[in-house]
Amino acid sequence: MDSDMPLVSVVIPCYNQASFLKETIESVLKSTYPKIEIIIVNDGSTDHSLQVALKAASTHQQIDVIDQENSGVAAARNNGIQKAKGELILPLDGDDLIAEDYIEKSVEQFQKDPEVRVVYAQAVKFNEHGTKPWNLKKFSRKALARDNMIYVSGLFRKSDWEDCGGFSEDMKMGREDWEFWIKMLKNGGIVVQLPFVGFFYRLSPNSKRKRTGTNEMKKKRIAYLNSKHSDFFEKELNGPLRFQRTWSKPYNTLLKWVDNFFS
Repeated sequence: MDSDMPLVSVVIPCYNQASFLKETIESVLKSTYPKIEIIIVNDGSTDHSLQVALKAASTHQQIDVIDQENSGVAAARNNGIQKAKGELILPLDGDDLIAEDYIEKSVEQFQKDPEVRVVYAQAVKFNEHGTKPWNLKKFSRKALARDNMIYVSGLFRKSDWEDCGGFSEDMKMGREDWEFWIKMLKNGGIVVQLPFVGFFYRLSPNSKRKRTGTNEMKKKRIAYLNSKHSDFFEKELNGPLRFQRTWSKPYNTLLKWVDNFFS
């Protein structure tokens, strides 16, 4: 094994995903990139997720298991990343999958350019009924200010995670990955999307994304983002993020024009 190859730590938070966890772990073990450690964080599961994780660890020396009281997915990710030994981090939820060459091709991008901060790939959504493309918008900071186009399972440097303060554990209203990418990317850095499907997002009727998709949660989320990143939204949207997100910049610009006109 090339000693110059960076270690990649795959951090898998898991809460009651025993039915899918083995398949998730196997998708990582099939990776064409050889220098990997897997850290499974059992976030207080009430099913047999912990037993699945411990069984995998007993047969694969590169797997470690952390068992914690239920603290939420952001805390589980942070706990796993804190203990990770890798230079590069890949968060992977306990029911999602990656392609065999996803990590290998991502590492190549980091080795090409030290300015690369995040690498991710094209993606599909899937369940027992089949798959469908996930049409991710093209990345730009202006687009990131209105919506998230990078799923949580992008690769990044542990040092950048440390510098931006990790995942915000007080963000309980969903889309904490969006806020994490804003923190990491708002002041610069190159983002690369690989030109192939590298990530498979499992659709679940009880997913957190569905539970936090209400208008009430959206309002709380927008208020939280504005309170944390007003400088970013001012720069990219000429003012705060609005409930109708795509109208944020024209609405903010109009308000400022009216204010200036009558002042």
